[in-house]
Amino acid sequence: MDIIFIDDLRISTLIGIYPRERSMAQNVEISLQIGTSTVGAGATDNIHDTIDYAMVVGRLRNDLASQHFNLLEKLAEHIANVLLKEFGARWIRVSVAKLGMLPGVRRAGVIIERGERD
Repeated sequence: MDIIFIDDLRISTLIGIYPRERSMAQNVEISLQIGTSTVGAGATDNIHDTIDYAMVVGRLRNDLASQHFNLLEKLAEHIANVLLKEFGARWIRVSVAKLGMLPGVRRAGVIIERGERD
């Protein structure tokens, strides 16, 4: 299996359980490893034969701008489902982190893996 990756994508979304988090969007940092086959694209040099990472980023930016998630775990599951169902990924590793939310902690987050990894 081949992997397309997107590292350190920052997206603003409503995330959290506290009142201040429900009213003010905050940046989350997302990194993706998307398991797929790139053999077709390697042979044809055609973007339609692979997962277009620009389309992935655009889809996530639009989607997360209009939703609220209580937990990072739910946000990570949502992202994994989008990649598996809409983009045809066979396997996905999603890392999602809040930035600077705890004193003395740069990032706090979750990493999940979903799908079949060969």
